[in-house]
Amino acid sequence: MSGKRKRMTEVAMEGLVRASGIATIAFVVLILALLLREGLPVFRCTTPAKFLFGRDWLPLSDVFGILPLILASLLVTLGAVLISIPLGAAVAVYIAEVAPPRMKEILKPAVETLAAIPSVVIGFIGLLVIAPLVRSVFGLPTGLTAFTGSLMLAFMALPTVVSIAEDAVTAVPTEYRAASLALGATKWQTIKLVVVPAARSGIFAGAMLGVGRVIGETMTVLMVTGNAAVIPHSIFQPVRTMTATIAAEMGETVQGSPHYFALFAIGLVLFAITFAINLLADVAIHRSPSGGR
Repeated sequence: MSGKRKRMTEVAMEGLVRASGIATIAFVVLILALLLREGLPVFRCTTPAKFLFGRDWLPLSDVFGILPLILASLLVTLGAVLISIPLGAAVAVYIAEVAPPRMKEILKPAVETLAAIPSVVIGFIGLLVIAPLVRSVFGLPTGLTAFTGSLMLAFMALPTVVSIAEDAVTAVPTEYRAASLALGATKWQTIKLVVVPAARSGIFAGAMLGVGRVIGETMTVLMVTGNAAVIPHSIFQPVRTMTATIAAEMGETVQGSPHYFALFAIGLVLFAITFAINLLADVAIHRSPSGGR
């Protein structure tokens, strides 16, 4: 009887997992369908080329060129990636390989706790503390720039990068370290030449999840990047990202207007960019020599 009950429990759990997977795919498809339904009508008043490569975002004049928004999003994201990934990987290696056990017990929960800080609080800190500091250090007319946004988004991405990368480093078999040390390598040589390459796919996965967190962030970039819809020529100038544009203007637009459809079309472009990033990450991880472990 207990065996039958156990089998029924296994079947129920399998069904629950399968249903959860199907529901997740269905949600993504429904979101895509909504974006297509509400976003594609914008091309009644403009062309895809003008929409994607237009240099002017003037919704009151029915001019919808999102090239400044795309470039600003990529610029802020790239800056955050260049800051957060090397720093996050270094912190992960330190926690996993170098830090004493007592220090590790303190650092890892502390880093993961950073992920619980609301984005509006991080944006508030950036607005009141980091932006004035950036303005004074670099002699800028304003501290609300793409660079400030990159700094704050890097801070937000760090917990994700550190947590996943640290798990990947910790998961490297102990035999790898023992074999390296037995061959005469030092601890730092072992970390550099054995442990980090073996954990490469996990570190890369953490980096890509951090990128996903950064490119989809709204409130922080809305508060600290200056909200200027212009082509960025420097990381030290105000910009406006796609997410910030949707958040700032959706509440003010008339439902069914070209402006309304344009905002949904921006969401569709953002969806496509995020999907492409995740697809490239998945391909890279599976092509990695350590990706199949």
